[in-house]
Amino acid sequence: MEGILWKWTNYWNGWQTRWFVLENGILSYYKSQEEVNQGCKGSVKVSVCQINVNNIDNTRLDLVIPGQQHMYLRAPSPQDRQKWLVALGSAKACVDSVLDPKGSGIEDSLTHKKSELHLYCDLLMQQVHAVKSAANSEGGPEIQKIEDASSLLTATCDTFIRTLEDIMKLTITTGANPTVYEMPVPNLTMTKNNLNKPKPVNRSLSQENR
Repeated sequence: MEGILWKWTNYWNGWQTRWFVLENGILSYYKSQEEVNQGCKGSVKVSVCQINVNNIDNTRLDLVIPGQQHMYLRAPSPQDRQKWLVALGSAKACVDSVLDPKGSGIEDSLTHKKSELHLYCDLLMQQVHAVKSAANSEGGPEIQKIEDASSLLTATCDTFIRTLEDIMKLTITTGANPTVYEMPVPNLTMTKNNLNKPKPVNRSLSQENR
């Protein structure tokens, strides 16, 4: 998958458009599509990232390597973010098709799938909240917003169910006892001040302004 995403650079330059390419589990970005052949400005291995869904801005997604790197991104639209989240979640869940005799590869796959499920769960909760907010608007139900949010919610539900089915198949394969998956409560108390400006991180200007 590839396309334009806005990347937070620093407080001086703010959000800048970059061309992103997701291939073989690696997310790389370039200054523009025309400069792809000139080498990427940076890249990250999706499998080691936490993929976070922003609870306020429905175009935001954040990639975090704990203690090392933060990549704050914005998609052109909620629909585009949906596509990127599904693609990133799937890439994060992928493991080598060749499993060792002890079956540890299956266990790793199960762990990755649970992580993917958690991502979709966060996305589901945000989209349900969007539908409820549009339906309970002070000026009456906002039909267009309800339809847009419902469309995204349907797509996320389909992906969520497929991931659950994958987990059940893996659980049967390993012979493990299925565990109860507790849906986390989303943090919906964030203020609008968090919408456009990510929290600062200790990184040099040369690293951020890329």
